[in-house]
Amino acid sequence: MTNLEKELSIKAAEAIKEVYKTDVSSESIAVNLTKKDFEGDYTLVTFPLARTSKKSPEETANDLGSFLEEHWEIVDQFNTVKGFLNLNFKDSFWLNVFNEMQSDPDYGKHPPTGNKVVLEYIGPNTNKPLHLGHIRNMLLGFSIGEILEARGHEVVKVNIYNDRGIAICKSMVAWLRNGEGKTPESTGIKGDHFVGQFYVEYAKIEDEESKSFLDKGMEKEEAAKETSVYKEAQEMLIKWEAGDKEVRALWKKMNGWVYEGFNETYKKLGVGYKKAYHESDTYILGKNLVEEGLEKGCFYKKEDGSVWVDLTDEGLDEKILLRSDGTSVYLTQDLGTAQERFKDFKMNDSLYVVGNEQDYHFQVLKLTLQKLGKEYADGIRHISYGMVDLPEGKMKSREGKTIDADDLVEEMVSKSEEHTIELGKIEDLDESERGDLFRILGLGALKYFILKVQAKKRMLFNPEQSIELQGDTGPFVQYTYARIQAILRRDAGAVFNKDNINLNPSEKELIKILYRLAEVVDEAARNYDPSVIASYTIDLAKLYNRFYAEVPVLKAESDDEKNFRISLSKIVGEKIRFCMALLGIEVPDQM
Repeated sequence: MTNLEKELSIKAAEAIKEVYKTDVSSESIAVNLTKKDFEGDYTLVTFPLARTSKKSPEETANDLGSFLEEHWEIVDQFNTVKGFLNLNFKDSFWLNVFNEMQSDPDYGKHPPTGNKVVLEYIGPNTNKPLHLGHIRNMLLGFSIGEILEARGHEVVKVNIYNDRGIAICKSMVAWLRNGEGKTPESTGIKGDHFVGQFYVEYAKIEDEESKSFLDKGMEKEEAAKETSVYKEAQEMLIKWEAGDKEVRALWKKMNGWVYEGFNETYKKLGVGYKKAYHESDTYILGKNLVEEGLEKGCFYKKEDGSVWVDLTDEGLDEKILLRSDGTSVYLTQDLGTAQERFKDFKMNDSLYVVGNEQDYHFQVLKLTLQKLGKEYADGIRHISYGMVDLPEGKMKSREGKTIDADDLVEEMVSKSEEHTIELGKIEDLDESERGDLFRILGLGALKYFILKVQAKKRMLFNPEQSIELQGDTGPFVQYTYARIQAILRRDAGAVFNKDNINLNPSEKELIKILYRLAEVVDEAARNYDPSVIASYTIDLAKLYNRFYAEVPVLKAESDDEKNFRISLSKIVGEKIRFCMALLGIEVPDQM
């Protein structure tokens, strides 16, 4: 709710007291933006007030409208539609609002709250490259972090690497068998792609070795466990757990190749983090917490030696924490990671940006830490998101059919180059400037298309649609920003500080939407939802283009009008840049 909406509710409550001699709480009075089909700035809903006024909703609206028009100096006029009181505010009020925006370069941001948030995102395995699903994770996580910072919270972005376990050993075994000593450097293949090839290679070897067992009537999963390559991977995992020097050295080397490759992708996408955690470290810390839980009586041990937590009273079930052989599960390492992060950062809230297939897992994590009495448990939030598909179908990483993150970025940049060259207007850019423009547009198209969809929804990413210059796309917003910069290059010295010009309807609409920016940031932060920012930004860009089509800017009839329209354009450009930055998107000065 904006300050104006709050003030309108208070004024309405005062009006009710004066007109009907009855006290009504201002919080109970509904105030909304006036719908586009009706005339007005804000609408007060009077249906619930009819009981107080003992009149019809429409009569109540007329009474309150008349009172507010007479006693509140910023009200220009009103109209009623049944039980809706639509209020118009004077141009002088909106110009004062505009001038306040001009004087505040941080307009839209909130003051510091003192709240510290640790936000985990990315979370890849170190046996294969990043894919389209990781892209949605990275873009959501980064944007949510930026939005929370704009809301005034202190945000620490972190990563967790799932860097141990049987899947990692499979890539290692395949490299030992068929790698021939090759490296990313010797082959010229990016590190994560190089290691990922051996994860795929392992699957091929296993499938080949499984044939003889399948012929004997074994099920596929059973047959796979009889293969020599699987037994090698299992043996390697046991050696890794025991700290075998050779296995650990190979593990460290191959993971190092993967980290180098991941870092290249992070850089391309403009994402990063303050600290990385590794499952290979935190699973040990998690085991310690399991022991703590046994001592406290929070957990229990079964006859086979496995350790469990009982969550049936919380509406879930029993969950294993340690297997009978003492090995850990994913939950074990997440317990340790949570403990280590609190030690590192003393955060109020812990956010986990992870796909919706892990909804249950994070319920269990939070409840388990609450049983342990950990002070940070209540602050755990799972930011769940749906999967991403391309028109071709679902991703299958084990079969080497991933929609590779690097390939997708390269494709988007290539598509932006094709579209931009077709449109022309870049003749005065040199080769380096063109390359930057194609990159900015390609990544902008990708990021905006993904972030405009609410996180919880499964989505279909269409590269062709995302790059269009018209419609609900990143390039449309970027083009609007570039249009504004072209105006400012022609006359950047305009100054406006008056409150006595008549506003064109499109000018007023622009001020009104700009006025809502802080409220929009708050809504996006409360819901951990970048799509709120994306929706606001496209609306702002569309309104600006309507304004640009309806009124002359540089050729306005008077200097006051010209200066105002240039100043308004400047603020719109600044806030487009601000909002797009919250989405992790750059905007070009020219396109």
